[in-house]
Amino acid sequence: MIGFFNDITFSNKDAFYFFIILPLLVIWYIWKNRKNEGEMNFSSLSGMKKIKSSTRAKFRHSLFVLRLIAFSALICVMARPQSRTSWKDVKAEGIDIVLCMDVSHSMLAKDFDPNRLESAKAVAIDFVDSRPNDRIGLVVFSGEAFTQCPLTTDHTILKNIIADVKTGQMADGTAIGLGLADAVSRVKESTAKSKVVILMSDGVSNVGEIAPLTAGEIAKTFGVKIYSIGVGTIGKALTPVGIYPNGHMEFAYVDVEIDEPVMTEISEMTGGKYFRAKDNKALKTVYKEIDRLEKSVINERNFSNKAERFFVFALIAAIALLLEFTLKNTLFKTLP
Repeated sequence: MIGFFNDITFSNKDAFYFFIILPLLVIWYIWKNRKNEGEMNFSSLSGMKKIKSSTRAKFRHSLFVLRLIAFSALICVMARPQSRTSWKDVKAEGIDIVLCMDVSHSMLAKDFDPNRLESAKAVAIDFVDSRPNDRIGLVVFSGEAFTQCPLTTDHTILKNIIADVKTGQMADGTAIGLGLADAVSRVKESTAKSKVVILMSDGVSNVGEIAPLTAGEIAKTFGVKIYSIGVGTIGKALTPVGIYPNGHMEFAYVDVEIDEPVMTEISEMTGGKYFRAKDNKALKTVYKEIDRLEKSVINERNFSNKAERFFVFALIAAIALLLEFTLKNTLFKTLP
């Protein structure tokens, strides 16, 4: 019942002005009863203390209350109560995006907090959350390239896969061309309105059968837009230089070398853009910029349906009037 009244709107609110009559009726009723009261003089009221008023006398005013309820309900009927049901027809035209992430050991460099790889994973997960209408996949590369997750709308699984990404699962190195070519192959047959690869690397391509620019040409041929992100501070960074069988790593400060000219050329030839992320904050800003540049198209059509809901108020009025009539001619029949 509470939900019913929460959904009610009134199309003829001017009818509520009739409520001004209610206090006038109350004043008239009080005046009428006082006018009809008689007066008797007694020397003492002690003999009347034992006289108890009847139940009928106590509730004699209930007839007037019922009439006020009926009048109020009829005013609500005149105000034309209506309920409105609304719904949306949503059509989303998403974008297919492949995250192409460098997982070479240099991604463990500590110029990001706690390192480049963990920072990249955290920001990538936030990016996935911001794209609910898109299919997104994940390709990782170091000395080789591997598809960790094909294009999917199951973002929960994708985020779990991103969170589990580690270094050392493939031969070490930086095969940017292989990683990019693998990412393009995952999205090239897509029928989405836009096909995007976000390439992230912190180094210079030094292995792999496919050159980065060749992979860029392949992307251009299939209409795939490349956004490249160079990850790393300017100057030197604390980077792994020795990895032992027991998992222990030796770190040293080494020069940060990112092949920015090649990554810039790849992005520009495909209609994308190159970004340099020097710290955690800058990396988040880059992903927000890409999110702003690549927007999904969402078409919404709103529908509403109005239905008259006066019946409840009319029923209340009818019950109140019927109850007044019944009580007046039965229980309160002998009362003045």
